[in-house]
Amino acid sequence: MNRGKKIVLVSHCVLNQNSVVKPYGRKAEDFKDLLMKLIEENIGIIQLPCPEISLYGLKRWGHVKDQFETPHFRKQSKLMLENILDNIIEYKNNGYEVLGVIGIKGSPSCGISTTCRGDWNGSIGSGGDLGEKLKSLREVSEAGVFMEVLKKSLIEIEVDVDFYDDFEIFMEKL
Repeated sequence: MNRGKKIVLVSHCVLNQNSVVKPYGRKAEDFKDLLMKLIEENIGIIQLPCPEISLYGLKRWGHVKDQFETPHFRKQSKLMLENILDNIIEYKNNGYEVLGVIGIKGSPSCGISTTCRGDWNGSIGSGGDLGEKLKSLREVSEAGVFMEVLKKSLIEIEVDVDFYDDFEIFMEKL
């Protein structure tokens, strides 16, 4: 059996756009080049859990990082990662290389280079002017909460990898 002994961790929605908040799902073609390259290079793909679908389900609406910056969200994220981290340790102990983590630009959970922040709370139709709430939304150069937890967890198990949310840059490094 041919083992490439290389793996990559990918955000859940890279492989399953059904999990994305409506209407933000992307077309399969957006991921095709990345996934084909991983297959061609014999790179194992570990799909990360989706904290948003696990905690809020499919009928959730869009959130911002500020809403996920809670002890509970971070604790649940760490719990969701336990088995993944155990697997990474096992791969590492058997000579495998972790090539990186692929996230989703702009995601409040899985963003790498950018995420969304804003004064986004309360009932969408009450407690103030919706227009003001929308004006508070902004993209910032930070990682999402789930990726922050993952990065810290990987450091704790002495796995130093790069994080990407630009598929082209990742593929250039292969």
